[in-house]
Amino acid sequence: MSPRQLRHFPELRSVAEIPAFHAGMQPNTAAILCAGKVLSYAELDRASSKLARALLAEGVRQGERVAFLGKESVDYYVAFFGCARAGAVLVPINFRLTSHEVGHILRDSGSRVLLVDRDLAEVVRPLLPELPELRVIGLDRLGEWISPYPDTAPSRWADPEQPVVQLYTSGTTGLPKGVVLAQRSFFAIRDALADRGLTWIDWREDDRNLIGIPGFHVGGIWWATQAFAAGVTNIAMPRFDSAEAVRLIHGHGVTTVCVVPSMLRLLLAEPDVDAETFRSVRKVVYGGSPIAEALLREALPVLDCDFAQIYGLTETGNTAVCLPPADHDPRLGRLRAAGRAYPGVQIKIIDPDGAELPPGEVGEVCLRTPARMVEYWRLPEATERTLREGWVHTGDAGHLDADGYLFIQDRLKDMIIVGGENVYPTEIENVLAQHPGVADSAVVGVPDDRFGEAVHAFVARRPGEQVGPRELLSLCTERLAGFKIPRRFEFVERIPRNPSGKILRRELRDPFWSTKDRQVN
Repeated sequence: MSPRQLRHFPELRSVAEIPAFHAGMQPNTAAILCAGKVLSYAELDRASSKLARALLAEGVRQGERVAFLGKESVDYYVAFFGCARAGAVLVPINFRLTSHEVGHILRDSGSRVLLVDRDLAEVVRPLLPELPELRVIGLDRLGEWISPYPDTAPSRWADPEQPVVQLYTSGTTGLPKGVVLAQRSFFAIRDALADRGLTWIDWREDDRNLIGIPGFHVGGIWWATQAFAAGVTNIAMPRFDSAEAVRLIHGHGVTTVCVVPSMLRLLLAEPDVDAETFRSVRKVVYGGSPIAEALLREALPVLDCDFAQIYGLTETGNTAVCLPPADHDPRLGRLRAAGRAYPGVQIKIIDPDGAELPPGEVGEVCLRTPARMVEYWRLPEATERTLREGWVHTGDAGHLDADGYLFIQDRLKDMIIVGGENVYPTEIENVLAQHPGVADSAVVGVPDDRFGEAVHAFVARRPGEQVGPRELLSLCTERLAGFKIPRRFEFVERIPRNPSGKILRRELRDPFWSTKDRQVN
């Protein structure tokens, strides 16, 4: 491919600049389609400018937080760009969270404004008495709210260190932490690839991009920003549905797709799909959780296109490692690799004492990337534990081979990944502990063919109590998002712990993983 065919605009340095830039170049090109609603780049420019003006009129100052609670929509991206143009920081909230979980995020972030989907108003209503300063705007009247304001944007914030989004990721304490990402998190990898002339993740003028991962995930918002910055047309769904995704791919001639492995599995399981179904697709980018080699081998001939795997964390600003299309040739033996570092990114593997390990030895994966987070919001000690001298300590266990390819072997932390969603056991155990019949509990991830992993809870009852799965399921349903709810409750006499009281999770997990050759699925 000649350089003229590639879509890279190095003059774009901030999220705030994207709508106006492409409105000037291609005003009538569709920027975003979702649920039957379409905005051109000119319309996205005007709507996000109006929203920015509305936020400023509301008294939102530079660096203050604006929360969004809703499914994927055209309005979400209007809010994303509008916040950036006002100098505010967007706080996207997973629409599957409970009122209790949403309340923590609103309080912790100190959000001044909440944009909320009408269908989720009941989640927010119980929280309003304790958040008297929060201005709540229903998305069903967003147009009415912004209509009085001019459609010219305020000053743009182009400082690479300017925070632009705050994403919440669960922590081992059970409370989600706000990961603050700056403008550079969305442009550093793009520019590094372009500077080297690499097309691992590339854009072309005629691309039509499917956003499979929701925008409250770093993978979703990062991927969408790459596509918007390239000025291509984006197609989104309110929530991922494999049958609808197939229809959109075929009906809109989708060329680029970003999914987690469980989504890829669901796409392949749709009736009558074959290479003709995906004829328009030229590249599939996947990540969010490890992929089974069997799934990858199944997908390669059916989609018959380039595949690129991305690996990273919210804390690394999304992808820091990539398995490029060329390395997806099964003959190379690299299908089990997470990939290799992008230009400008470094990987090291360390032992428990912090010493760097040679190729082939398993230890903690550490990543040094210009896209890394600014901080955990208002958690300096947690920030220092994860971000040390510019290195993000991932908590994942892996090794490098002699050629510098990273292989993920296990997770040092206790995180469970359910269909690309991060689940931490302590949060669930804290909920189970609230039942008077529960003496102790431990939660682990077990293999699941559909979602990669499933949540499995071991429960020790208090003497004389007969609490059963139904009561615990009801308790969890009230307090946890659906993907966090244990698939099974197994009742045991006691929870194994070491002398210091730490749960011996490996003792509980190992029987489920004994037939697997790695401890992630």
